Amino acid sequence: MSKRNGKPKVKKEKDFSRQIYKILSKDPNKSFNYKQIAALLELNDTQSRNEIIKELKYLASKEKVEEIERGKYRVISKADYVEGTIDMTSRKTAYFVSPELEDDIFIPTNNLNKALDGDKVKVYIYNRRKGRRPEGEVVEIIERAKTDFVGVIDIQKNFAFVSTANPKMYTDIFIPKDKIGNAENGDVVLVKIEDWPAKADSPFGEVTRVLGRPGEHDTEIHAILAEYGLPYDFPIDVEAYAQKLDTSIKEDEIARRRDMRDVLTFTIDPRDAKDFDDALSFRKLENGNYEIGIHIADVSHYVQEGTILDEEAYNRATSVYLVDRVVPMLPEVLSNFACSLRPHEEKYTFSAIFEITEGAEVKNSWFGRTVIYSDQRFAYDEAQHIIETQSAGIPAEISLTGQDYTVSHEIRDAVLKLDALAKIMRRKRMANGAISFDKVEVKFNLNEKAEPVGVYFKEAKDANHLIEEFMLLANRKVAEFIGKQNKTFVYRIHDEPDLDKLMNLQTVISKFGYSLNFKTKDTISKSLNKLMQDAHGTKEQNMVDTLAIRSMSKAKYSVNNIGHYGLAFDFYSHFTSPIRRYPDVMAHRLLQHYLDGGKSVNDEDYEIKCGHCSDMENLATNAERDSIKYMQVKYMLDHKDEEFLGVISGVTEWGIYVEIISNKCEGMCRIREIKDDYYTFDEKQYALVGQVTHNLLQLGDEVYVKVKNADLVKKQLDFQFLGKKEQ
Repeated sequence: MSKRNGKPKVKKEKDFSRQIYKILSKDPNKSFNYKQIAALLELNDTQSRNEIIKELKYLASKEKVEEIERGKYRVISKADYVEGTIDMTSRKTAYFVSPELEDDIFIPTNNLNKALDGDKVKVYIYNRRKGRRPEGEVVEIIERAKTDFVGVIDIQKNFAFVSTANPKMYTDIFIPKDKIGNAENGDVVLVKIEDWPAKADSPFGEVTRVLGRPGEHDTEIHAILAEYGLPYDFPIDVEAYAQKLDTSIKEDEIARRRDMRDVLTFTIDPRDAKDFDDALSFRKLENGNYEIGIHIADVSHYVQEGTILDEEAYNRATSVYLVDRVVPMLPEVLSNFACSLRPHEEKYTFSAIFEITEGAEVKNSWFGRTVIYSDQRFAYDEAQHIIETQSAGIPAEISLTGQDYTVSHEIRDAVLKLDALAKIMRRKRMANGAISFDKVEVKFNLNEKAEPVGVYFKEAKDANHLIEEFMLLANRKVAEFIGKQNKTFVYRIHDEPDLDKLMNLQTVISKFGYSLNFKTKDTISKSLNKLMQDAHGTKEQNMVDTLAIRSMSKAKYSVNNIGHYGLAFDFYSHFTSPIRRYPDVMAHRLLQHYLDGGKSVNDEDYEIKCGHCSDMENLATNAERDSIKYMQVKYMLDHKDEEFLGVISGVTEWGIYVEIISNKCEGMCRIREIKDDYYTFDEKQYALVGQVTHNLLQLGDEVYVKVKNADLVKKQLDFQFLGKKEQ
């Protein structure tokens, strides 16, 4: 990770060097003398003019400008311009991030020149002088990251302004009277920036959609989707196309496939799932080994390249899982019906079938199109009950049907054997350096109005790990099968973690008595696993898990395989969820193309598609995170008078972040509102220090808080600090 050292210092003297360079850069073909520069800077005193002469000589000595005739200077156009992206802070300043630079470059507010968060820009970097760190100035906006923004409209007599809740959006948007549409004052709207005139403080935009009134449930959920440019319904022509597809199972199509309908097959999924991507088949072979099939919905059979259905699926690239709804990648007729591997229905599938020994060694692999019949659908807790009790009986309280029932002994034995094999596979994976991130998920009990009435935590158990291991096996083996042929494929890659991030993680976790071993790649992964195990069940677990995950590189899609660090695999792809991920659809198509003897496809075309899918995955992840924050704030609105025990999860110069232990909701206690002392921020200790009592409020401390303010629009909680828990 690029370093961001300290805060910008306040300038105590005039920096003529920068201002002079700005003037010369704006007209690189023209030369200027000191009098012309002084006039442009509106300076007429002798001292300032002498300073300009001195700075011109300094810039010439550094080969920034050249003296083309006595006393006349022109800028030397060369390599101080770098391309990269803007990363705004919440304080109207920014950092410039570029792969060409080791460190991020600070951009003061007045040097942004209308650049917004995420924009691709060209920046001029000023050299470090007199101990100052480098700063930059945006000289060109190459490409806007986004032009659509969600905000609340404030309508005046002849115009309106839209202000967003996004802390990184430092300006409101001006809306001319004829572009307000049917919005009413105070509505949440989607606006498109159309222009930003040179002398205007705010960009000019147009209202493109009215989302509703602030604080209303559907308004806020649609606002989350709109903020990230994600759809919430399908175009009519796409829906109509999907409805007309022939989704019946045909004898002539079965004849082209491996028929697996007579092999014991079942699915294990979340209780509320409707799209069943994957099923497992199981049978014991005469030689004592096991034939295990990982069967995946054959989405590419229905979603043909070049159709409007394929175009829509590619544009979406992923399903979006918000707290109260799923925004699917495919229309419901496919995602919940034709492609979903529902029990007691024949389905077309794409399969990876393995012969596996008692020691979980893969002896043979087969890949291809199949047809299956699912004998049973399990929820995770039903399969978990079989694993824990070794019995075939499913009690009513966890049964999907709400009644007691008994599975066949064949299914029970299959579940138990698959569990045993999965545990061996998992142990081997961990021994090879894989990292286990079993982060606790926050889930909500919702009433009929989709309002949160309870919070619970979901943790992966053996049944989850069973499915996970066999999906990992299929993904790895498919990627390996094609990768070893040196043919273009869609890989899921994960780079090694950045040492700076790991060092920052070490600084924080050392306060809780944990440590990382940086000696080798292997010791890093082993010590990360030990950290997860040691922190499990502690008050700081969620914070440690979150910080550890943040220290990792982001996994992404690419045709350039570098392996997957977190899983410790040399080859890895996404093959097992084509109902909800477009890269899996691409993987299916490419696998079939190569099984049919096809030549390697153009890697540049597929790298562009991989980049798009990675980008859409990030947007979906952000939307999912925002929907959780929104639900947490909504939940806490109904608990304003309650006292909660929380853990300090962050410390800054403006206050402490506290995560409530019982529901994982996080909010801020502002430093000026902590009344039992006057506190200042100590960066080295990650603590606030009381100036009179010397009390410390530091990471991991348990404190009592109460909700002070819950803002649904900003998705922010402010807490009132009640005091530290006595040890």
